[in-house]
Amino acid sequence: MRPFLLHLENFGSFRESVTIDFSDIDYFALIGPTGAGKSTVIDAICFALYGTVPRWGKENVISHALAPSAAAGKVALVFDSAGRRHGVVRALQRDAKGTVRTKEARLDELDPAAAGDLTELLEAVLRPVAEGDAVTPEIQRVTGLEYKFFTQCVVLPQGRFAEFLHAAPRERQDLLVQLLDADVYERIRQRAVREEEAAKQAASFARDQLGKLAGADADAERAAAEQVATLRALAEQIDLDLLRARDEQIRRARADREAVAARVEALLTLVMPADVPTLAETARQAAAAVTTLAEEIVALESDEHRAHDELAALGDRQALGQRLAALDERERLTAAAAAAREAAERAGAALPALADAARRAAGALSAAERERDRLRDAHTAADLAARLTVGQPCPTCLRPLTELPHHPALADVGTAERALAIARGAADQARTTLGKAETEAAMLDAQATALSARLAELPPPGDRAALEERLAAMRKADEVVAEARRAVRACRARMDRAQRAAESAARKSEQGWRDLELARDRVLALGVQQGGAPPPVDREDLHRAWTALLEWRNQAGRAARAELNERDAELSEIEAGRTKERAMLVARLAEHQIGVAAQATPEQIGGAIATAIARAESRLERVREDRERARALEALAVEKEQEARVAHELTLLLRANAFERWLCAEALELLVVTASDTLRELSDGQYELALGGKGDIEVIDHGEAGLRRSARTLSGGETFQAALALALALSGTIARSLDSIFLDEGFGTLDPATLDTVATTLERLAAGQDRMVGVVTHVPALADRVPVRFEIGRDARGSHLRRVGP
Repeated sequence: MRPFLLHLENFGSFRESVTIDFSDIDYFALIGPTGAGKSTVIDAICFALYGTVPRWGKENVISHALAPSAAAGKVALVFDSAGRRHGVVRALQRDAKGTVRTKEARLDELDPAAAGDLTELLEAVLRPVAEGDAVTPEIQRVTGLEYKFFTQCVVLPQGRFAEFLHAAPRERQDLLVQLLDADVYERIRQRAVREEEAAKQAASFARDQLGKLAGADADAERAAAEQVATLRALAEQIDLDLLRARDEQIRRARADREAVAARVEALLTLVMPADVPTLAETARQAAAAVTTLAEEIVALESDEHRAHDELAALGDRQALGQRLAALDERERLTAAAAAAREAAERAGAALPALADAARRAAGALSAAERERDRLRDAHTAADLAARLTVGQPCPTCLRPLTELPHHPALADVGTAERALAIARGAADQARTTLGKAETEAAMLDAQATALSARLAELPPPGDRAALEERLAAMRKADEVVAEARRAVRACRARMDRAQRAAESAARKSEQGWRDLELARDRVLALGVQQGGAPPPVDREDLHRAWTALLEWRNQAGRAARAELNERDAELSEIEAGRTKERAMLVARLAEHQIGVAAQATPEQIGGAIATAIARAESRLERVREDRERARALEALAVEKEQEARVAHELTLLLRANAFERWLCAEALELLVVTASDTLRELSDGQYELALGGKGDIEVIDHGEAGLRRSARTLSGGETFQAALALALALSGTIARSLDSIFLDEGFGTLDPATLDTVATTLERLAAGQDRMVGVVTHVPALADRVPVRFEIGRDARGSHLRRVGP
């Protein structure tokens, strides 16, 4: 994996968008003060690839990726791996609860020939590779490294340089297996196991099939060939043309017999229609009926016209009806006027009594009002007398009082008020009743006057009895006319039926003649045989003509039946001969196991012989094919058994990961030797590395007379030197397929001489231009020797990056 472009937006301490171009860099340094954000750039590479960062402690923690004040962020990385270019994008978002989640994750294979900025490169997609949770597994497949091994040999973060140095032998072997692709040998062993099993099964199957072909030998082939030769000779000896000639003779005899039988059948079907004897009389009666009914229709139509004339002579029915309606209206109006006048008189007679009652009610109302006023005044005077004093002026007469007045007990004013209300209600009711009576009397008088006026406008009355008598005569005349009309219609209906009967009789007569001629032509078309031709048609009498034809039929039928008997005898004799010849042939074929039906045709017999020959030839061919297949199965069984033995040997050689352990041990030994040379330079000859008896990495301390001790006993600075030596050896010697290495460690613990040695080693590692080397440092002596530097600073707005160098 080699970075090409890296884009950060609200990632960690980088709040502003920044894109870092690695396309022309082999060796670079990230420099700046502590806390500026140098390691954040390396973190962004790890996060883009695997969705996590070593410094966060847990692989599933992503909350540190998003800047604290940001709601959304993004990291994008364009990188090359194994000759292909890929682009990975991870977008982050903070929800309403403050939880940071991955909004988008995608991995695409990009066009390596595309150019331009980050957006143009990411849009040049050759094919989508993965989305969401599937991105990280695909990254592991593309880079060939799991996350934990990626952080041991590609990205070496702060505080984790010594992981490979202090790792257990099993963990180091797991990393070396991935770097050396040594797990291919385990896959080869597993494949060998499967190949051995498949070869054994194939060999067993071939042996089983070979056992089923035990009868495919030379004797079976010779017997099948003799059977084919015998059947072919039989086919040449049998003459099917003789059978075909017999069949043709029988066919002609049957055709002749069928022709005679057809004449007999035609003569038997020659029958006179049942209505021919009475057809002439039926036609005559139908014609007579038509004539009689025509005369009857004329008489009935004359009666109908006369009835219409008599009805017209009685006058206008509508005028007569109007006169009777006027009489009815006069009688109705007379009765209504009399009733209205009588009601008006009754209403007028009741008015004086109602007026007197109204006057009495008004007088009672006036008396009640006077009584109430009197009681009010008396009560007022009594109240005033209670307040008077002798000698004081009287409020009414203004003279001095000489004595106080005395008032007797008074009635209640409320009683007078209630009596007044009752009197007022009675007076109102009496006035209302009088008004309604006067109005009703006036209306009844007006109604009587109006009815009298309408009665005067009617025409003078006529004689009702005479009018009703004329109307009854008109109704009688209507009935006579209707009856005459029905009689005419009924007679015309009988006339139509008689005409249809006459026409039907005529059609039947014509059809009878056509049937006669057709029957004669049909028997004539069969040919003139014994009995001669049928007689010609006599057009004078249909019955006589049919009788003559039937007499000829009887004579011709006797002759045709005699000829049919002769044909039947001849056909039976020919069929018996053919049956005998076919039976002899069938028996001969049965001797050769060729079964055919007793009534088989020559074609069926020839087909049976051809089928038998084809089966024999097929049997011979199968025997030959089985013999050839048996030879092939024997060779296949030998071949598969040999393949199974080879696969078994390979399985034994690679069993129990022995080869994998040997390969990793050799690689680890080479790694330690190379790292030991680097460590010796870094430690000025004091330290070397060596493998212990249990696979642990030990340190040889020449300052202590070559004392061997565990690498865990080294100080912090010594541990860094040993771990750096291992990392450089791992990247430069063992993992030559790794395209980059990033070192994030405190180089400030190194003395100047060691620092110079480290710088020289890193320069030599990057000099081949086949591997990118990146370091994170704030040591000027090291940074000045790196050709390309990225200066990182930080202010209130976050971290900022600037490239320095070519």
